[in-house]
Amino acid sequence: MTHMTRVRAASVLSAALMFPGLTAGAATAAPAHAGASAHSARHIPFTAAEVTARNDGSYKITWTAPGVHHVAVRANGRTVASGGSTGSITVTGLPAADRQWFDLVPDRGRGLHLADRLIKLDGTTNFRDAGGYRTTDGSWVKMGVVYRSDALDRLTTADLAKLERLGISVDYDLRTTSERTGAPDRVPSGARYVVANVIGDDSDVFAMPTTAEAAAQMMVDGERAMVSGATAKAAYSEVFAGIVADADGSLYHCTAGKDRTGWASATLLTALGVPRETVMADYLASNTYRASVNAATLAAMPAAQAAVYKPLLDVRAEYLNSGFAEVKDKYGSFASYEKKALGIDPGELRRLKSQLLVG
Repeated sequence: MTHMTRVRAASVLSAALMFPGLTAGAATAAPAHAGASAHSARHIPFTAAEVTARNDGSYKITWTAPGVHHVAVRANGRTVASGGSTGSITVTGLPAADRQWFDLVPDRGRGLHLADRLIKLDGTTNFRDAGGYRTTDGSWVKMGVVYRSDALDRLTTADLAKLERLGISVDYDLRTTSERTGAPDRVPSGARYVVANVIGDDSDVFAMPTTAEAAAQMMVDGERAMVSGATAKAAYSEVFAGIVADADGSLYHCTAGKDRTGWASATLLTALGVPRETVMADYLASNTYRASVNAATLAAMPAAQAAVYKPLLDVRAEYLNSGFAEVKDKYGSFASYEKKALGIDPGELRRLKSQLLVG
């Protein structure tokens, strides 16, 4: 595998680049406490919750909900498990589904509607839900609304049908012209296709590195360019304008679903108020989802070449941190970056939050 041209190097960078729950156990409050009761009913008591699908068809569900005495776990209209303020349970015997959803219903406050973040498709390895995260003020990012992915050129007919059933309505392709030409997207029926080329086709930022250190630096420089580069600002502005206008069924992707896509998700989650450590965990999850593909790619190379190539396949904290550092250096604050680089004004940000947050 050789990648010596500048255009291919840019491609390498890219390739290397809740719905409301249920309220249960509500008590009748005295009129003097009606306001407090209404707030309590809207409040989501969960500080952590996650669904993980296992290869054997079972599901692991974990949660933490301080102050809650009982949590019912519901699926397909029936209670399948229950627990207390903290829980870690395994659910088996559910019928096959495109995506299995669970409602976590506490004895007070609002519940959560969750599924495994990964969408399993034959033609992708890193297609996942952008939501399912808690914000600093206790709200949660809805799942089943916005998605992120790697390249879509290998989607099967069954994959396309599944995405159509999941409601994918718009596909934002963040790749270069050469990437799109060499591996054109397969788009689900009825979905709108939008080109939002982040890197651009004439960038002189990238040159194929010859050492692992240079490769890591290329990734750092590339992350910074995704913040302040003219083509990047235009591309991300288009994506976020579209999500603000109509978030339902939005999908953005690049080649590996980790760099250009990673910054899109980091920006979205940060704008919604998700804490930095959670944003970082979402970014670094590409290492887990792409582990087998990356290992196979490196195993096919001579050891010396693999050592240089590995930083291009990784996502690393230093890469994402360089993007946030560029935001601070060029714009002073993330709010200023949202407004000046992405064109998201306070009114649009409120609309985005009203669409994507619950609680």
